[in-house]
Amino acid sequence: MHVPLILTEFLDRAVQLYGEKPAIIDEDWTLTYRELNARVNQLSRGLESLGVKKGDKVAYLAPNSTEMLEGFYGVFQLGAVMTPLNTRLKPADYRFILEHSESKVLLVDHTLLPLVQEVVQDLPSIEKVIVHGDPSKEGYESWLSQFSPDRFERVAIEETDIASLLYTSGTTGNPKGVLLSHRSNYLHALSSMHHLRVSDQDTLLHVLPMFHVNGWGSPFYYTANGATQVMLRKTDPQLIVEKVEKHKVSVLHMAPTVLNMVIGAYEEKQPSIDHEVRVVIAGSAPPPAFVRKVEEDLKWKFVQVYGMTEISPLITTSELRSMDVDRPAEERYRLKAKAGYSMIGSQVKVVDELGEEVPSDGTSIGEIVTKSNNVMEGYYKNVEATHEAIRDGWLYTGDMAVVDDGGNIEIVDRKKDVIISGGENISSIEVEATLYEHPSILEAAVVAVPDEKWGEVPHAVVVVKEGETLSEEEVILFCREKLAHFKAPKSVTFIEELPKTASGKIQKVVIRKKFWKDQNRMVN
Repeated sequence: MHVPLILTEFLDRAVQLYGEKPAIIDEDWTLTYRELNARVNQLSRGLESLGVKKGDKVAYLAPNSTEMLEGFYGVFQLGAVMTPLNTRLKPADYRFILEHSESKVLLVDHTLLPLVQEVVQDLPSIEKVIVHGDPSKEGYESWLSQFSPDRFERVAIEETDIASLLYTSGTTGNPKGVLLSHRSNYLHALSSMHHLRVSDQDTLLHVLPMFHVNGWGSPFYYTANGATQVMLRKTDPQLIVEKVEKHKVSVLHMAPTVLNMVIGAYEEKQPSIDHEVRVVIAGSAPPPAFVRKVEEDLKWKFVQVYGMTEISPLITTSELRSMDVDRPAEERYRLKAKAGYSMIGSQVKVVDELGEEVPSDGTSIGEIVTKSNNVMEGYYKNVEATHEAIRDGWLYTGDMAVVDDGGNIEIVDRKKDVIISGGENISSIEVEATLYEHPSILEAAVVAVPDEKWGEVPHAVVVVKEGETLSEEEVILFCREKLAHFKAPKSVTFIEELPKTASGKIQKVVIRKKFWKDQNRMVN
C-alpha cells in the first residue's frame, strides 16, 4: 500500500516516540512534544474557524519562535499552504507578497506588526490578522485558548499538494514565489537528516531564520527525530554562544557572515563548551580560514552544504568521505570549504554553455544544474520564469563552479558576480577568501566596478576589526602577494558594516549599484 509523503507525519512520530521530551525551549518557556502537538491542534481549529481551507495561503511574519514552528504543522493539518515572510523587507515588499500569494490570514509577531499594519488595511484577500505576543485579550494566546487541543480531523492531502510558498529576495524586480510540495520537502528532509547526521541526541539552536527555506527544513527533520529545538528570536552572536553553552546545543545552521560574528563572540567570551558541536554552513562559499578557526579554535565540527530555495534547499555536502579523512589539516579545510558532492536523491553536475559537463580539472568553470526530488513545482503565477529555471528536467542554479579531480564542486561565483576583466574571469569569492586571511579584516566583499581600460575590475569593500587600522595600499599589496595581479582589487572602500539579508547573506547587488549608478547596465 502506498503511504503518501505528508509532512504532518514528522510531528506524529515525535509525539509517539518522544511525547514527554522537551521539544521547544523558547526563552524561559519549555514545551514537550505532546504539549506542542496540543497547541498545533488548537491552531488548526482556530484557522478552520476563520474559514481556512485546503490550498489557502496562511502567511507568517515572525522571528524564530514557538508560534512560528507550530505554524507549519497547524497549517499543514488543514491542507493549507505555509507562506513565511522575510522579516527584513520593506512595507512595499510585504504588500506585493501578500497580494500575490492571496494570503487569507496573517499571523505576525507584535514586534514586527508596524511593518505591515498599514499594508494589510487595504488588501482584500487578508481576512484576519492575529498578533503573537500581544498581551491584550485579542492576542494569539487568548485566541488559541478558545479551541480544543484534542486530535484534529485532518483533510485528505496528496503528497503532490503544495506545502509551502516561499518568496525569494527580489534583487532584480519583484520576489518570485517558490512552490514546494509535501513530497519535495519530505524527501529533502530524509536526505538531509542522513547527511547531517541528525538524531534524537541532538539539540538544535534555530539560528537561521525559519522563513529562509524553513531554516533549511529544520522544523521537519529535527522534529521527525525528536530533537530538542532552542529558539533564537534575534541573531545576536553573544546570545548564540550563551545558548550553546547553557542548553548544550549540538548543532547550528547559519550563514558564513553570522559564523564570523560567532567566532568573534566566542573568542571574547571564552565559554566553557566541552560537548560536541557541529555547525552547518550554507550561503556564499566560506574561506578555508573560517573552517580552520571553527575546527581548531572553537573545536566545533564544520559542515558546508549548498542549495537554494528552489530545491528545498540542500543538494550537496562537504562532509569528508572516508578516503579524505586522513589528509593533512589544510587539505581537509580546503575540501570542507567547497560545496562538495551530491546528497542522496539529487543528481548534480556542472555544465558549460552547451550543456556539456566541464572536465574535473579544478579550473574549467560552468553552471551548477540539478535534477532532484527536491526541485520546486515552479514559480507561483510565473510560467516564464519557471521555464527559464527548469530546462529538460534540470534546474539551472545560476551558480558558477569548478569540479576537482575527486568530483568535489567548488562555487566560484554567482553567474552575475563573476568579474570579467580584460577577458579574464575573476572569482570574487577567491579574492574574498584571500582578504579574510588578513588579521585586521573582519568582513569583506568584492564586486566589479567599471574601468575604461579593462571594462571592469575588482573592488574590495572592507570592514576592519575594532581597534585595527588598515590602508587601501596595504590591502591591495596583501592580495597581490597571494594572487595573480589581475585578480587583486584595484581599489578599496572601508565601511562600518556590509549590507546583508535577514539570513546574513551579504547583498552584493546593493554594493554594486553604488558603483554602476552612472552606467547603463551592471556589466561592461
